[in-house]
Amino acid sequence: MKINLGCGKNIIKGYTNIDKMNISGVDIICDIEKERLPLDDDSCSEFIISHVLEHIFDLEKLLKEVYRVSQNGCKIKINTPYFSHESAFSNYQHIRRFTWTTFDLFNPEHPEHFHSNLNFKIIKKELRGRFLKNKTVFNLMPRLYQEYLCWIFPTKEIYYELGVIK
Repeated sequence: MKINLGCGKNIIKGYTNIDKMNISGVDIICDIEKERLPLDDDSCSEFIISHVLEHIFDLEKLLKEVYRVSQNGCKIKINTPYFSHESAFSNYQHIRRFTWTTFDLFNPEHPEHFHSNLNFKIIKKELRGRFLKNKTVFNLMPRLYQEYLCWIFPTKEIYYELGVIK
């Protein structure tokens, strides 16, 4: 099963579209901050989570739910505003910021992974801007960019692709 989590009006054919709002095209109505996902354990092969996580108070709780329903090898594709872009702050509902290293602690190969029992392999990270076909040259030097240039030349969003390890 493929899931489009927090889909809003962005309904994707071939995916089970889940949102807390009763919008045309939503397959399952679920407030993901207050309810368990109404899905069986190990039933999902892919998640798209686009511009949702910046609205979530308890990120680890939600990730535990995604992990519970994910099959081993499930791909989780995440888009979120990059922390230094104005869009990360301009929406009053954005309560969380995301950087190049946000999900690193969930990688079992990370030296500080012991903080969590969630295991996500980092498959891909990509800084995305408005230009250059939604890609930016800062992907060539992401840590340098994040440390020294991100407030001067802010990129719009960051894309993560995670793989579930069970």
